[in-house]
Amino acid sequence: MEKMNSAVERMKMLVGMEVDEEEASAQQSDSFIDDFNRNCTLSTTQRFYGFAICLASGLACTLLSMLVFFNPIKFGIAFTLGNLLALGSTGFLIGPKRQVTMMLDPVRIYATAIYLASIIIALFCALYVHNKFLTLFAIILEFGALIWYSLSYIPFARSMVSKVMVSCFDTDF
Repeated sequence: MEKMNSAVERMKMLVGMEVDEEEASAQQSDSFIDDFNRNCTLSTTQRFYGFAICLASGLACTLLSMLVFFNPIKFGIAFTLGNLLALGSTGFLIGPKRQVTMMLDPVRIYATAIYLASIIIALFCALYVHNKFLTLFAIILEFGALIWYSLSYIPFARSMVSKVMVSCFDTDF
C-alpha cells in the first residue's frame, strides 16, 4: 500500500498538483509564479480538458494556416498562434512553473530562446513589416526552431539529427 501511495504522490508531482495541503501551506514563498500556482489549482480532469482544448485549438490553427499559405502574413499569424497554443497546452499538464523551469533547463535554454525569438520575429514581420518574403523566412525559421526545441525533450535526438545532417551533407568521398 505504501508503494501505491508513493506512486500516486510521484504522479501528482509530475502533473504539478500539490502533494500535501499542510506541506504546501508550510512552504510559503513570495514569488509571483508560486502565488499563481497556488491560486490556480486545477483538478486532474480539468487539467486534461485544458490540455486537450488548448492542443486541439493549436493544431486547428496550425492546420487552418495551410489554407492561407499563399498569403504569408495571414499564414504567419495563424501558424504562430497555433504554435503558442500548442506550447501552452503542456502548461495545463505540468503547471506553468514547471513548464518555465523545463524550458529554462540548461539542456534546452538555447533552443527555447531561438524558438521564442523566432515567434517574435515572425509576428513582427507579419504584423508590422508586412513583407511577405521576410514573413515566409521567419516562418521557416520558426518551424526549424520548433523542431529543434521539440527534439530537446527526446534524449539524444538532437545529437542524432546533427550526425545525420552532417553525414548527408558531407562532401568528402
